[in-house]
Amino acid sequence: MNRIITIGREFGSGGRELGMKLAEKLQVAYYDKEIITEIAKKTSLAEQYVQQVVERRPSQWFPLTVGHSFFLNVDPLQEQNLSIYQEQCRIVKEMAEKSDCVLVGRCADFILQDKKPFRIFVYADLEERLARCRKRLSPQEQLSDRDLKQRILDIDRNRAAYYRFYTGQVWGDKACYDLCINTGCRPMDKLVSAIEEILS
Repeated sequence: MNRIITIGREFGSGGRELGMKLAEKLQVAYYDKEIITEIAKKTSLAEQYVQQVVERRPSQWFPLTVGHSFFLNVDPLQEQNLSIYQEQCRIVKEMAEKSDCVLVGRCADFILQDKKPFRIFVYADLEERLARCRKRLSPQEQLSDRDLKQRILDIDRNRAAYYRFYTGQVWGDKACYDLCINTGCRPMDKLVSAIEEILS
């Protein structure tokens, strides 16, 4: 069985950077936005649209029983969102079958639970996340700290709702992960080396 590492992360916590550095250190495949690209190819939908769907809070009335609906008149948009999630499941499983890998986000920890992945959740305090996000803003995106903080919290709320909707679990709950790591406490390279030690 391939060695699989999944990374859930708060927005702005550096989870993507940690995943990339860890994959490089372990010399394994890295998947993140590549999953979105593949979903877009398979569904003939625009990448930007797929990205919005997988980061958006699902409708509360739509049933949690993924793949089954007891409603006579199901919202076509929700059916499309469900088909995107089902394609996401298929692609994540396909990628995990290919080789050892690090997968960031996309409910991969839940989708691949039968493969016993090493599940990491990455977080940081809000000030650290604000500073990271501020560095990534383009010159055209001049946001106040208040607006940027709101964006971070909104994205996290949507991720949490999406995760709960499709998995029935609480996003960020330590019981769902093998390692929860605060990226604000040490330099990223040291954290990656520490995780490598844990995995060896």
